[in-house]
Amino acid sequence: MITEHVRDAAATAFVFGFFASSWFGWAQEAPPKPWRPVLIAGSVLSLLTAVAGALLAWSHWSDGTAFDADTSRTFGIVVGVEFAVAAVGAGLLARLRRGELIAPWIALVVGVHLFPVAALLGYPLIHLVAALVTVVAVAAVPVARARAVAVSAVVGLGTGVVLLAGAVSSLLIALVAY
Repeated sequence: MITEHVRDAAATAFVFGFFASSWFGWAQEAPPKPWRPVLIAGSVLSLLTAVAGALLAWSHWSDGTAFDADTSRTFGIVVGVEFAVAAVGAGLLARLRRGELIAPWIALVVGVHLFPVAALLGYPLIHLVAALVTVVAVAAVPVARARAVAVSAVVGLGTGVVLLAGAVSSLLIALVAY
């Protein structure tokens, strides 16, 4: 589950940490009251991990990376497609007045887009994160309905936890390789 480059692991810790904090934030839209301290703690831990990842990536900026001209172009296309698909789906859900499904839709798109990202970077841990985020996205609606909890709370907590775990793992991988 280790990437070849310290910089890539550290940058992954930054990206996953940053987005984990966003998902913990989205979960705070309408969570059960006892979840709030957990969501706040998740946001704070995610941001601290992101900062540590960013500093480590910066200190290894001139080291090797999986990104070259071809990889960077392909990565940009994958991310562009992700944003387009997420936006179109969210727009359609909003138009259909199914706003409660936007968070799991976005999580599903994020999870699926991480599979080609993992292959591009040659970083197997990202495959695991992709699979888990996809599972969270698919399971969120039935779990939320069964528990009478807001869908955004379930998908936000689940996706936040998965991304935070991926961020911390990437940070540890970078630190051990350092």
